Amino acid sequence: AANRLGARVIGFSDAGNTSVSKGETLKDTIKMVSNYVDLIVMRHPLEGAARYASEVASVPVINAGDGANQHPSQTMLDLFTIRQTQGTLNNLKINMVGDLKYGRTVHSLLQAMSHFNPDFTFTDPDELKMPQEYKDFLNAKGIPYTETRDLEGSLNDCDILYMTRVQGERFFNEADYIRLRDTYILTPEKLVPAKEDLVIMHPLPRVNEISVAVDDDPRAAYFRQALNGKYMRMALILKLLGIKV
Repeated sequence: AANRLGARVIGFSDAGNTSVSKGETLKDTIKMVSNYVDLIVMRHPLEGAARYASEVASVPVINAGDGANQHPSQTMLDLFTIRQTQGTLNNLKINMVGDLKYGRTVHSLLQAMSHFNPDFTFTDPDELKMPQEYKDFLNAKGIPYTETRDLEGSLNDCDILYMTRVQGERFFNEADYIRLRDTYILTPEKLVPAKEDLVIMHPLPRVNEISVAVDDDPRAAYFRQALNGKYMRMALILKLLGIKV
């Protein structure tokens, strides 16, 4: 997105390439980087790191994902994709499937959609259930949700099917990851009872939770969703830098 706007991008993909490897604190790193740039886009494994960075930085900070907590810019493109495909954000039935425990994209989307009278279904194994704090959030707002382990039985009336991958990097035990990664695999056969105007979404990358045979289904929106991410993030950068086009 920055490149498409003509910006020059600097940075690092690994903290080991910075003075953090020498013991520099996150605060000092952010303060130093703020001296060099007009905007910081930050992905960090620690929940809350981006919020902290925004409090010490002298330039705007975009949270590009903080651990298993939130992924706000993904939610912005998700909202745009839903409205683009459904014509509205209101009164939709949303089925979130897979890793709802560590999936920061579903955590952010759940909170954003709470403003539009949604009805949620959480399709997940016991080990990867939606955290209680998000269910408490829905309960406090009177937003209905159901929990199930049955993917095929929960497809017939949803408007949005939001698939997620089981994230191997979140597991300490590889055996647990291998056991859970194939829990839900979406195939054309499973989509037979689904609505004709269903929208299938995924934050990507996928592993095997959506069969490649689904890619040709007109209801599959995940590649369009990724394209929307470029445009939405371009708009976000312009907004934060105060640039009008």
